[in-house]
Amino acid sequence: MAFVRCLQLLGYCRVIKSELIQKIAAANPHLYHRDVERIVNVVFDEIVDALVRRDRVELRGFGAFTVKHRAARSGRNPRTGASVPVEEKFVPFFKTGKELRDKLNKD
Repeated sequence: MAFVRCLQLLGYCRVIKSELIQKIAAANPHLYHRDVERIVNVVFDEIVDALVRRDRVELRGFGAFTVKHRAARSGRNPRTGASVPVEEKFVPFFKTGKELRDKLNKD
């Protein structure tokens, strides 16, 4: 399932959260659908909470989520060409793991 999610992040396919829940539930018929949904939501919420705390989230073989700091800078308005201030911000960053890169680049 992690492979499917990474392909989604890379833009190769579209898997929305409800479809991911359905696939996990279908692969695990002994679990109730509501329990699978709760598990998926908890995992995503924990990843988000860790990133909000500026922690690194590493899923071995899959990749790592981190938060990168973008310093304040001067940008340009594309219409007028006028200089505009761009505030500092934090952005999520995902780096694929070696195992996943190897699977993606297998010939």
